[in-house]
Amino acid sequence: GLSQYSSDPRTEWDLSTYSTKDQVLEAVKNLRYKGGNTFTGLALTHVLEKNLKPDAGARLEAEKLVILLTDGKSQDDANLAAQMLKNLGIEIFAIGVKNADEAELKQVASEPLELTVYNVLDFPLLSSLVGRLTRVLCTRIKEKSNKKNTDIPVSTGPQLSPTDLKISAVTSKSMHLTWSPPLRPPKKYRIMYYPSKGGIPKEVVLDGAVSSLRLSNLTSDTEYLVSVFPVYDTAVGDGLRGVTSTLPLSSPRSLRVSELSHNSIRLSWKAAQGATQYLVLCSAAPNGAED
Repeated sequence: GLSQYSSDPRTEWDLSTYSTKDQVLEAVKNLRYKGGNTFTGLALTHVLEKNLKPDAGARLEAEKLVILLTDGKSQDDANLAAQMLKNLGIEIFAIGVKNADEAELKQVASEPLELTVYNVLDFPLLSSLVGRLTRVLCTRIKEKSNKKNTDIPVSTGPQLSPTDLKISAVTSKSMHLTWSPPLRPPKKYRIMYYPSKGGIPKEVVLDGAVSSLRLSNLTSDTEYLVSVFPVYDTAVGDGLRGVTSTLPLSSPRSLRVSELSHNSIRLSWKAAQGATQYLVLCSAAPNGAED
């Protein structure tokens, strides 16, 4: 399976999409490069949520490997997202190109780092890694398969997932989230939110005993996507999602004109909530005197 990411991860094909090597190679040839930002944490969460689930072709008995290929430093918390995968027994290999942050690659990757972290100066040099990486991957899969460690759930049950996300008290720059906690309280919640038409994703990490949050400093008149993920020591529950638009900025109302003279007028209006200043524009009617 393969996903590309910038600020919005995109699944190119699932584990179950192709069944032969030739089909996969053809898909790679036709792949269009997705430019943009580097939100590696969001991408790893996408892989866990979307790509490593049974309906995407993940088999419970099969070993789970993620190969991260990145050419920059992550603009969100990649380490927390990577830890969620590693806690589930998913092995991460990190490959950096050009401007990748090697310290971050080592944080994200699984142990032993001498087998799971690679860094090259430019994209053509990736070909030099193929032989060694292939041998390492196959060896790791065989080693892990021999241990037959299938105790850690990748697809979690409803007892680990919150329900009933409610978004209320929406203003032009804030909203309030509440949800019903799962039967088994999580260690933490990871809340992600970002504008649906593109924008920088932001995240908040909460203690697992808390089940509400006020999001502030939002942009007015903007649709936001919100996700709530419960994080456990050895599992991650399914995320809750919601979509809500912030309100437009309020406008002044009831404009009144009084105290007219030959060269002045008085204006008054009902205040716009939250306004700190007003800009008043005045010009003559089309057939009037000069402005």
